[in-house]
Amino acid sequence: MAPVRLFGYTDRISVKPGEAIQFHVSSEGADTAEAQLVRLIHGDENPAGPGFVEEEVACAANGTWRVERQFTQVGSFLEVDDPAGRLAFEGSFTLFAFVHPTWPASGKRQSVIGRWDGDRKQGYGIGLDEKGYLRFWIGRGEDAVDCLAADTPLQVQMWYFVAATFDAKTRRATLYQVGVGNRYNGLLGKVALVDYDSHASAIFRTGPGNLGTTPFLMAGSRRRDAQQRACVSEFYWGKIDRCGAFDQALQPGELDTIRSGLVPAMESLVAYWDTTAGYTDRGIGDLVVDVGRHKLNAGGYNRPVRGQTGWNWDGFTDCFRLAPHEFGGIEFHADALTDCNWKATRVVTLPRGLKSGCYAMRLRSGRGKSLSEEHVVFFVRPEKPQARIAFLFPTLTYLAFANERLCFDHPEREALTGQPAVLSGIDIEMYARADFGLSTYDMHADGSGVCYSSYHRPILNMRPRYRMPSLDVASGLAADLSIIAWLDHSDFDYEVLTDEDLHRDGPAALSPYACVISGARPEYYTERMLDATEDYIADGGRYIYAGGNGFNATAGVRDGEPWIVECRRRDDGYKPWISRYGEHYMATDGMRGGPWKVLGRATQKLVGIGLSSSGGGRSEPYRRMPDSYHRTVSWITKDIDGEIIGDFGLANNGAAGLALDYYDRALGTPPHTRIIASSGGHTDSYVVNQQLVLYSYLGLYGSYDWRVHADMTYFTAPHGGAVFACGSVAFAQSLPVNNFRNSSSRVLANVVEAFVGTGRLPGFAWVNEEKQWA
Repeated sequence: MAPVRLFGYTDRISVKPGEAIQFHVSSEGADTAEAQLVRLIHGDENPAGPGFVEEEVACAANGTWRVERQFTQVGSFLEVDDPAGRLAFEGSFTLFAFVHPTWPASGKRQSVIGRWDGDRKQGYGIGLDEKGYLRFWIGRGEDAVDCLAADTPLQVQMWYFVAATFDAKTRRATLYQVGVGNRYNGLLGKVALVDYDSHASAIFRTGPGNLGTTPFLMAGSRRRDAQQRACVSEFYWGKIDRCGAFDQALQPGELDTIRSGLVPAMESLVAYWDTTAGYTDRGIGDLVVDVGRHKLNAGGYNRPVRGQTGWNWDGFTDCFRLAPHEFGGIEFHADALTDCNWKATRVVTLPRGLKSGCYAMRLRSGRGKSLSEEHVVFFVRPEKPQARIAFLFPTLTYLAFANERLCFDHPEREALTGQPAVLSGIDIEMYARADFGLSTYDMHADGSGVCYSSYHRPILNMRPRYRMPSLDVASGLAADLSIIAWLDHSDFDYEVLTDEDLHRDGPAALSPYACVISGARPEYYTERMLDATEDYIADGGRYIYAGGNGFNATAGVRDGEPWIVECRRRDDGYKPWISRYGEHYMATDGMRGGPWKVLGRATQKLVGIGLSSSGGGRSEPYRRMPDSYHRTVSWITKDIDGEIIGDFGLANNGAAGLALDYYDRALGTPPHTRIIASSGGHTDSYVVNQQLVLYSYLGLYGSYDWRVHADMTYFTAPHGGAVFACGSVAFAQSLPVNNFRNSSSRVLANVVEAFVGTGRLPGFAWVNEEKQWA
């Protein structure tokens, strides 16, 4: 009997009471599941805290759901819209493309372009064999397949012009392969003694068969799975630049013309997909335009990566905005996934009057040890803002880390955290399954970084109880729920928002609230979100940065597709991989990927502190600093006994840990910022942020470098605004200790109570003294 497993996701991550939300569920070993709407209050199961807490909520959708196993199409490709079948060639034809394979000898056959049904053996195509040799094939059925192979293998990460011709009258087929590498566009230089070119020809027995249901694909071919469902396989690993098809067999001289970058304006041109068409300063979409007369455009599936350098990139420009004609590369991966595209299992209309918060549809099936439980998480924002406090869930950061496998595929991870990974069954299952996709911290199987993540798939580490194995602490959503539990326990009236709301609505998302509280690690921000937060504070908003490593990394979200986030990696700062030179700019919005700091927007400019260091193992407490006794800010530490704050916590027994932020006037900390408390004595598993150093040297560790600490700070902003910053990812997880009766909780409560007040902030009477601080 197959073990019972349940997985799900929603069509939207942020929804209002009374609105409909779709649940997409896949089951294994069960055809029913018991559904129960729950509000998530606390996730971390550390026994020093309240443990997992959820609240069942009445909902018409509660009860038994019919569920089934659903199919997931993994892999990115392009499908041509060809309703008239113009690419179903009956006579002569030519195919051509510029290609840049990233894993030519993958051990599996790869299809570059063509109209091929791999089960019926009908159609035609150009691709690679298991050893990385270019091939051209034509088939009319199982026993009528002809194939022509090049005699020189394709080199990894090198550009080629490839073409295949078929003359129906003579049945002669030719294969044309010429290297088009220059000093910049490939892995190897001129000094490498490598053969790139190959020309081959043969007489085929027959022309191609043309099944009406076979699509013309780029980077894949048609097949059927075990249930005879149409799907795509034989994925190509690598980039494809401009490509096309003629309905005649071109001569070598004509192919040489195309190889030079020109396409003859011939009547026989059926399609020419100009992969550079459609760029704007703000990126490019998934549609690849056929600039020929038939307009056979191609649509992307699982978001092929655009904004990539092309075959004619000469290295002078590093962004598609400057020379789009040199950025025709579109990159494909067989393990890419941005949307499971499952059928909707249930459409649920949420109850009116539902309290704003973090919710999940809890699904259960099976019994005893075979019980399977899934929490399909979503967030309910208010119908109309009424509370004075908003908690902002950092959902873009959840997406960046969604289903990350760092502890498996990054052997240096243990050295970074200073401890071995502690794996759970969920971690092992997440790693073993290819059908739930990767995170932006992972690499594709060809070694390329994953730049897209999505919530249209099950996210196994966005569950309320999840612990990050490499750090062995609650992480992401599970950590942020400690703040929700604290707000609940403290009886503060609050509502919740998500990064999706902030990106969509901008300042209007925050402006109804007197006080906005961030999550523990609000790391990934779009430009629109960053602007909105800065404007909110400058216009009199009061902001609590309740974490660390915030506002640090760029992220891109395309309008109309909020479920996908794009991240590119530069060679500065912490990075699990690096984008190739020339490919640092996001196709989503044209922004340069990497840290905001190098774009002139260090976190200190926004909230007073920014990332100093990160690590694992033991966390530390804060100690009050002299500023905290000043009468302008002494109210923040009211009722704190002694000088120590946060010598406890669910994340390694301290409020300062995991990632630490520090005050730095040189990076934009407002000059009148007060340091309320600072941590110290961190272990040598904490290392100074690479963005802060010019050279690597011994001593950039916790016991040596002064920058390895967290600063808890406060400053006032224009129009009655203010920012209180905690400076540590672990701070949030110190709140629940001792049933929320502790010094961290007291400090945060003092700040929230002041921030939600309608009058001036405490300490305002001595504001003139602040002006003397600089």
